[in-house]
Amino acid sequence: MDLNLRGKNVLITGSTQGIGRRIANLFAEEGANVAICSRSPESVNKAIKEISLMADGKIIGSPCNIKNKEEYETWINDMAEELGGVDIFIPNVSAGGGMDSEKNWWKNFEIDVLGTVRGVEAVIPHMELRGGGSIVMISTTAAVETFMAPQSYNAMKAALITYAKQLSQAHGEKGIRVNSVSPGPIYFDGGAWDMIKISNERFYDKTEKTHALGRLGTPEEVAKAVVFLSSSGASWITGVNLVVDGGYTKRVQF
Repeated sequence: MDLNLRGKNVLITGSTQGIGRRIANLFAEEGANVAICSRSPESVNKAIKEISLMADGKIIGSPCNIKNKEEYETWINDMAEELGGVDIFIPNVSAGGGMDSEKNWWKNFEIDVLGTVRGVEAVIPHMELRGGGSIVMISTTAAVETFMAPQSYNAMKAALITYAKQLSQAHGEKGIRVNSVSPGPIYFDGGAWDMIKISNERFYDKTEKTHALGRLGTPEEVAKAVVFLSSSGASWITGVNLVVDGGYTKRVQF
């Protein structure tokens, strides 16, 4: 199936490692023009060089701190100008999980929620000029089922699912589709579950066994779902939260 992504302009935040990096790789392999960012200039430059090796399209990027509203909006507008517009936006930056504290609540709100809101509000005008577009937010299965203990990360990621649904209704008539993807536990070197495996192997093994498919997922498996939802192959899908978890959650999804 041709996803018709060749020549599409894609902006991805938090895209130099993990899930975000795999998303950037797949878009590049499909012939899209891709703009990436992270806070580290070294990470951005390294990722651009590596992604360019597999790309037919243009690969650009620059460092950006999305906590800085002006800097973030400038990054989006600069990338849009250099690429010639925005067709797809993947706001992937997250503050991650942590112990429940007021500090973490503010951090997850500022980065996971407000960062996404600012990004969406900046890209929508660019998509309107293109006659449509696609936005895919990254949530988590911890937003749809109780996981471990009360945490700001879980609650703020749940907010993104609601926000995506609201946006899908508000901007559908403009040809802008908005969806979210909720990954289950994902393992990659240097990631959260890599650290859990090192620090608490018993909990890691228990979690792995609760998956219907018997293992944790990979960033590549999540990236494939994101790229599909972004593409014309999902042209009649909007307002959906796609759970990608290898059977980790047990609820029935109506």
